[in-house]
Amino acid sequence: MPKPFTPKVVTANALLEGDVIYQTATGWTRNLAEAEVLTDEADADLRMIDALTQADLVVGVYLADVTPSETGPRPTHFREEFRAKGPSNYAHGKQESL
Repeated sequence: MPKPFTPKVVTANALLEGDVIYQTATGWTRNLAEAEVLTDEADADLRMIDALTQADLVVGVYLADVTPSETGPRPTHFREEFRAKGPSNYAHGKQESL
């Protein structure tokens, strides 16, 4: 029996900058809270197809599990939580403002 579909976001890395990015209804964002949460498997498949056609902008496209919340989607796996925080080797990018 197939596993039930759980909420997901489309994520990738920006081709030129390497930043972690998330698909929105109208494009891409570097902020997970702005990502489009997909709750239907067919919609997720269509959004993945759309993302994969943007090879001039993104690399490494995949679906990441999330839990919807009032402040936007929250990662369900430590890898995605780590990616959402940005580079960890020194203060720059997303962590620079902390």
